[in-house]
Amino acid sequence: MDKLQTAGSLSALVLAIVLAVAAPAFAVQPDEVLADPALEARARAISAELRCLVCQNQSIDDSDADLARDLRVLVRERLLAGDTDQEVIDYIVARYGEFVLLRPTFGTRNALLWGAPLLILLGGGVYLLLRGRGAAPAGPRPLSPEEAEKVAALLRKGE
Repeated sequence: MDKLQTAGSLSALVLAIVLAVAAPAFAVQPDEVLADPALEARARAISAELRCLVCQNQSIDDSDADLARDLRVLVRERLLAGDTDQEVIDYIVARYGEFVLLRPTFGTRNALLWGAPLLILLGGGVYLLLRGRGAAPAGPRPLSPEEAEKVAALLRKGE
C-alpha cells in the first residue's frame, strides 16, 4: 500500500511539473505590468491580438523580441492615456500596417487573400467539370489496308 501511495505521489509530482512547464509562457516583464488590474487585463487582451513583427507567428504578449516589448509598452501607454481598446489597435495598425493584426479584418484591400482559397477550389471544380464533358474517346480506329496486310502476314507466319 505504501508503494502505491509513493508511486501515486510521484506521478502527481511529475504531472504537476509537466503541466507547469507546458503552460504558456508570457513574455510580459514585471516592469511592464500596470498597477490597475482592469487596465492590465485590457492590455493583455489587446496584446494577444497583435502580431510580433519579428517572430510573425506569435502575439506580442508571447514574444521576447525587443520590438514586441516596445509594442506592449506602447499599448499600455495608450491605455493609460485613456484610449479605448479599438483606438489602441487603430493607432498601432496606422503605424505598422494591418499585418500587425493576428486576425486581419475583411476588407477590399485583402478580399483576394480571404477569397483565394474559394476561387481556387471553384476554378478546379470548373476545370474538372469541363474536362469531363469533353468528347468521349472514339475507340480504336480501323486498320489501314497496309496495316491489315502486315497483320495478315504475321498471322500466316505464326501458323
